[in-house]
Amino acid sequence: MMSESDVQVLLSGSEPDLQSMLTRFSVENDKVFAFPDLKPDVKEKCVNGLLMRLDQNLLPATIVSCLQAFRIFTREKMHMESLVSERALRLLIRLAGIEYYASEHGDTVTMQNGNQDVMVEAQKCLCNLIFNSTVAQQFCCKCGCVEGVVQRLKTYGDPDLKFQIKFFDMRILFLLTALPTCMEIRPRVRYELHGFTYLMEVLDLTLRGCEERSIALSDEEVDLCSEILKILFNITVALEKKSADEEEDAHFMRLVSILRDLLLCRTATKEKKYEIRSHTVNLLINIPTDFYEELLTPLNESDVHGIENKDIEYDGKNMEAIISLLDFLQYRLETSKKSVKENLTPILHCLVEASRHNCSIRKFCRIKVLPPLRSEVCMLPEEGTTLRNRLCKLLTSPITEVKDLAAHFLFVLCKENVSRMIKYTGYGNCSGLLAQLGLLRLNESYNKGEYSSDSEDSDTEEYTELKDKVNPVTGRWEEDKPNPLEGMSEEQKEYEAEQLLQTMDKLQKQGIIQPCRVGEDGKPHPVEHVLELLGSPATEPSCTHDSDSN
Repeated sequence: MMSESDVQVLLSGSEPDLQSMLTRFSVENDKVFAFPDLKPDVKEKCVNGLLMRLDQNLLPATIVSCLQAFRIFTREKMHMESLVSERALRLLIRLAGIEYYASEHGDTVTMQNGNQDVMVEAQKCLCNLIFNSTVAQQFCCKCGCVEGVVQRLKTYGDPDLKFQIKFFDMRILFLLTALPTCMEIRPRVRYELHGFTYLMEVLDLTLRGCEERSIALSDEEVDLCSEILKILFNITVALEKKSADEEEDAHFMRLVSILRDLLLCRTATKEKKYEIRSHTVNLLINIPTDFYEELLTPLNESDVHGIENKDIEYDGKNMEAIISLLDFLQYRLETSKKSVKENLTPILHCLVEASRHNCSIRKFCRIKVLPPLRSEVCMLPEEGTTLRNRLCKLLTSPITEVKDLAAHFLFVLCKENVSRMIKYTGYGNCSGLLAQLGLLRLNESYNKGEYSSDSEDSDTEEYTELKDKVNPVTGRWEEDKPNPLEGMSEEQKEYEAEQLLQTMDKLQKQGIIQPCRVGEDGKPHPVEHVLELLGSPATEPSCTHDSDSN
């Protein structure tokens, strides 16, 4: 921490002495995030001394050192009064090159013409203050800071503009559009400042630059695109789509087309590939489902004959983007040991909506996720490493959101047909969804979605030979088992039934189980006493192996 002599150098020392002291201070406190032993009045004196120096005509290197020291103080949330004063914030905004004001000749942005390292350090300070202080958040929302950042977006094609300036511009804009104190910023960025268009331009510019040079996106470019995708998520979430707005529709069509390119882009590392896909999926959830068609590109006959990988073609369309989404789902299923909800709900939600509202996407996903059953019918649906196996395993997950989304995805792929769902997952795995939808008594389609009526028998010879011995509860083929009641007298059978009822009654009274009957609505209804179960015949799961249809 600064000694008394250091404070004197800060206040009145020569520039070389100031530079030397600040460099040492920054090195010593590089990993420090709190100053419990620093008195508030001393901290205020240090901050005001730094602000005074930043207002002087110093060398760029000295200004950078002052800002680095200032940034160290911004890490601590305690005693931030002097850090977030109007004087401090206006100075940082000016040094960051995003000061914005209205002149007589129109709106003007004052751009810093000096050292770009100064801009970067000022941006870092602003990021910390916006993150830690509601005062800074509110000031930056009203002082023209947002307008300055959006205006500078237009200059991102300049090859001399440092990547760090672009990145921290986007970090500032992300924070201001994400924090609850700045909710009014979202529609302003999207509509008034045309940020939607400018942000898409930067994404497109980045992708086209790599495409023209036939190179992969660098880690820095992925980081920049990720920040932009996060901002686009913020300004499209929970905002009503303007009705009958052709310009808005054009924006969404172009955005989904860009998102398709991001799903297919090459990156320098595998880690960055899945990072950019994650942010792309998050944004797709906000897009109206009418525009998911833009994920697919039509293929004419010459294109179909010319492509090397025939798996990407389906129904005359290029399905590479959907393959990328399924690959991302597989990756998340294999690697999400922790934060399962956060990692799986976005991609599952995206695939559910895409499959439900686009026939070609649903049919293609069904081929990849639920191919015709063969010898694997001898295994439990949740055993194995295929997408079907891993999704079936999620059907009994304790995480409700994940379980429900996995069940709905499979149900949509089955065209919301109960018997087909049971065939691929087993009644035990999907009973939760069927109970939720009131389908425990039904053996026909749910008929909530609009699906094509075409149908073709896709049962394989292997499955046809075994299906008569498939247990609909477990969803797998099982050998015949001896009847446990065989050889018992009627008295013995009655005794065993009474023992079962007594056990169930005991478990119910202890609150361990809650017996239910299936009502007329197809949903389970609790009974007060187990004897009520004798009032109606037991409902057994039915599995009519009708022919599958795409």
